[in-house]
This record gives sequence, C-alpha cells and structure tokens, in this order.
Amino acid sequence: MSDLTQALLGRLDQVINLASISSANPAIDMSNKAVIDYLANEFEAFGFSCELVPCALDEGKINLIASYGSGPGGLVLAGHTDTVPLDEQLWSVDPFHLTEKDGRFYGLGVTDMKGFFPVIMEAVEPLLDKEFKEPLIVLATADEETSMQGARTLAEMGKPRARSAIIGEPSAMQPVRTHKGIMMDTVRLLGESGHSSDPALGNNALDAMHAVIGDLIEFREELKARYHNDLFAIPYPTLNLGSIHGGDNPNRICGHCELEFDVRLTPGMHIDTVRAEIRDRITSITDPLQIQFEFKPIFKGVPAFFTEENSELLRTAEELTGHSGTSVAFATEGPFLQQLDMDTIILGPGNIDQAHQPDEYMSISMINPCINLLRGLIGRHCL
Repeated sequence: MSDLTQALLGRLDQVINLASISSANPAIDMSNKAVIDYLANEFEAFGFSCELVPCALDEGKINLIASYGSGPGGLVLAGHTDTVPLDEQLWSVDPFHLTEKDGRFYGLGVTDMKGFFPVIMEAVEPLLDKEFKEPLIVLATADEETSMQGARTLAEMGKPRARSAIIGEPSAMQPVRTHKGIMMDTVRLLGESGHSSDPALGNNALDAMHAVIGDLIEFREELKARYHNDLFAIPYPTLNLGSIHGGDNPNRICGHCELEFDVRLTPGMHIDTVRAEIRDRITSITDPLQIQFEFKPIFKGVPAFFTEENSELLRTAEELTGHSGTSVAFATEGPFLQQLDMDTIILGPGNIDQAHQPDEYMSISMINPCINLLRGLIGRHCL
C-alpha cells in the first residue's frame, strides 16, 4: 500500500470517477462541468477564490481560475480536466475508479492529467497558514484533448495574469522547455456513386483518396528532409494518417471518402503555410480527376512551444529536480499561456507513454517528489 494520505487518495478517485471525455465525435463528447464544480468546491474550502469561465464556443465546457492571495506576479499551476475517449473492454481495471496495483495508480486521466489537481491540493494545504506575498493560481481548462478551446478562450480574455506558469502534463518530473506543434485536418472527397460493374457509371472517391494518401506520404518524407531539430528525440516533423472512412457497399462505386491526419511541427514551421501547401497538393490531384474536395481543420492547431530565453522558472525547476530542460513531441497549452506573457514550462508526474491507452497509470513513486517540488516552487514564487 502507498504511504499517501487518505485525502489525496479520495480526491484522485473522485476526479477519475467524474467522466469528462472530450471528442470531435459529438456522440461521445462530454461536458467537464462536474469536474470543474468539484475542483472549485475543494479549492474554495482551502480559501481560494474561484471563477468559472465558460468556453467561448461551448458553454458546456468550463474553465476554472482558483486564486489564493492577490497582487502582481505569482505562479500559475495549470492543467486540463478532460480526457481522451476509451474502449472499456481493453481495460483490465475499472477506468473510472482509482486502482492501486504493483506500485501504480490506474484510472482514466490519472496521468493525463486530472490527477495533477489532487497533487496540487496535497502540496498547498500545509502552506496556507503562511503569508503569500504573490498569488498562487490554479488553472483548470476544458477541451485540451480536442480543440484547446479552454486555453484559447482564456488567452483571448487576457486571463489569468501571473509572472510564471507550470503546466503539469506528464513529463516524468523533468522540466520541458520545448515541444512540437500540432495540426489536425480532414480531407473529404466527393465523387459519384454507381453500379460497380461499370467504372464509367461513377467517379470513385476511394481511388482518388488512394492518390491523395500516396502524395501525403511523399510530403511526409519531404518534410523529414526539409526540417531537422536535434532538440527532439524524433528530430523531424511527423505526419500520421489517423483514420479513413468511405463508401457504403462493395458493389457500389465509392461516392465519398474522408481522411483525418495530423502533423507534428518542429519550431520554425507555420501551421497556415503547411496547410496551404497541402491544399495545393490535393488540388493538383483532384482537379484532373474531377473530384470535389473539402479540406478543413479539425481544430485551429497549436504552434511549437519554446520556453523564453533565460527563463528564471526553468532554471529553478532544473535546480530543484536535478534535470536539465528537455523536449517532447506532444503538444500542450503552453503557447496560450505564453500569450499572456507568463514564463512557462511543462513539468508534471507520470509519463506520456502511459497516456491515451488502456490501463493508463501513474507510478506512485512520482507523487511525493511532485508534492515536494510544488511546495518548493510555491515557496520560491509566492511566499
């Protein structure tokens, strides 16, 4: 059994129990309001003042700004309250309850990343009888896994304001100074269906998509040759063909086909430029085939992130963890907090390798070090 407090274990179980799946598929997409309400109640009990901020495009998606102390400066501890979808049949434990086994805590979102909020509560509780010279702000956002609309809304509103921000994404307790950007897009091709016995009776959208996919694979290799950044373990941009759907029956010419893909961009690449190049390439394929196409972003995208030069927060985190700033391939809300002029890093318990898959877990051995680290960072920035 772990040596963690029953209060922490109870809070971990509670945030996991409150389902908050976000998805581009409306049939399984959920509001995160239950999680936000729970966190607001807990932080209010600690003496934090709480503000709930609905997302601009969906009022069922809520953000929380919980503040302790006031004035300029201060530290933001940030995370998202949504999770990815799941296939419960592939889990060996109940994904919506905390399970302790073999030195690990299992549950959907325990690592990515609802579990970060109970860890914050455990870290801050013994500090609340001290004088806070600068505020501590806990930021809980919505819809990070799908659109990042929560962070976008807050950045557009210009809140919260602080000197520094830590996003508690799973980084194996190593400070992250840079990550790749991401864009997700859909290509929809519209041909003409007809009887499969005579190809001349229609215009096959799946055949055209075969050509589009071939060109995207070629483009992927071009990006790999064009861009290189040794800060990353995978030092080039990646393009992943994620899902494809088309047609309705094997004896009908395929009249429609849809492909979804993502691109992970290295620093220096621009989302709009990449999208324009892909659009031009698709046009050169579909026009001669007389295939209509629609090219749409699944969400606006997130640029690559790089901690500001001479970051005081990064130096402090490196000192307290004993790890130099590193890089990761996954994207975060970091660029949006930087828009608010905050010195921002990524640093949290758990490992990204355990996220987005069945039996998601966090190694219990990371929790107490994270609690102690957060207390040290709060002490340096707020006390």
